Amino acid sequence: MTDADRPEALRTPDDRFHDLPGFPWRPHYVEDLPGFPGLRLHHLDEGRRDGPVFFCLHGQPTWSYLYRRMLPVFAEAGRVVAPDLFGFGRSDKPVDDGWYSFTRHRDSLLRFVEALDLRDITLVCQDWGGLLGLTLPVDMPDRFSRLIVMNTGLGTGEHSLGEGFEAWKAYNRSQPDMDVAKLIRRATPVLTEAEAAAYGAPFPDVRYKAGVRRFPELVPASPDADGAAVSRRARDFLKTAWNGPVFMAVGMQDPVIPPKAMAYLCSQIRGCPEPMQVPDAGHFVQEWGAPVARAALDAFARAGAA
Repeated sequence: MTDADRPEALRTPDDRFHDLPGFPWRPHYVEDLPGFPGLRLHHLDEGRRDGPVFFCLHGQPTWSYLYRRMLPVFAEAGRVVAPDLFGFGRSDKPVDDGWYSFTRHRDSLLRFVEALDLRDITLVCQDWGGLLGLTLPVDMPDRFSRLIVMNTGLGTGEHSLGEGFEAWKAYNRSQPDMDVAKLIRRATPVLTEAEAAAYGAPFPDVRYKAGVRRFPELVPASPDADGAAVSRRARDFLKTAWNGPVFMAVGMQDPVIPPKAMAYLCSQIRGCPEPMQVPDAGHFVQEWGAPVARAALDAFARAGAA
């Protein structure tokens, strides 16, 4: 390992995370994952060790704070592990926009699962948490047992990303120093000002926002784009070979990934039942997450898969 292997990265000061509303959990870190020298990745790790693992993956521009309403419910049933992707939350943030790629982030999640030796995993995903997370079981079929899927998709590169997503990409490009707190508050008006500010805590200034800027551009938009091939392979696996129970919840007010897109995704996952509709929820469904989590656990229990 040489200094040339280590990307220049920033680490958000710890005092930015003091006294966040509804977020009492202490941080955990893994360092130097294979292929990621010099980088530290943060995760939450709560709950029981004698139950399934709830592997909660956030998207852009959020972090594990997004799961604070679901975590207590899941922690009663098992172990909750919620990492922050590189560039987000309390994880290190490479400063070069070009460092960020679909494959690099997918690889970081594969190596993280291996490093913690996570098994009997319930994947809980939304936004980029699904774009990346739904591609993991095809390469780790013995580790993943259940799916809880919220507003997300698979980046196969075969279909238009839709007007809503293209509008989001254009807006994101116009905001290199995105006011994350303001964005989340506008999209999720049920938040208090303090809760919205917590979403902005990881990003003291524009230097910390390379991941925020870059992620919308990484969604595979053509069949040969980075991530498209593995997404198609994952789609085929989920459609024909997936054997675990599935629970889907849809934020019905989401303009970026609307209910129609979620209905299509449901049709691509073997055994996906009629989704739970969350009428008032927008893109960030987890902010309505406690009843969603309870409904998922109840559904799994009825199926004998809790």
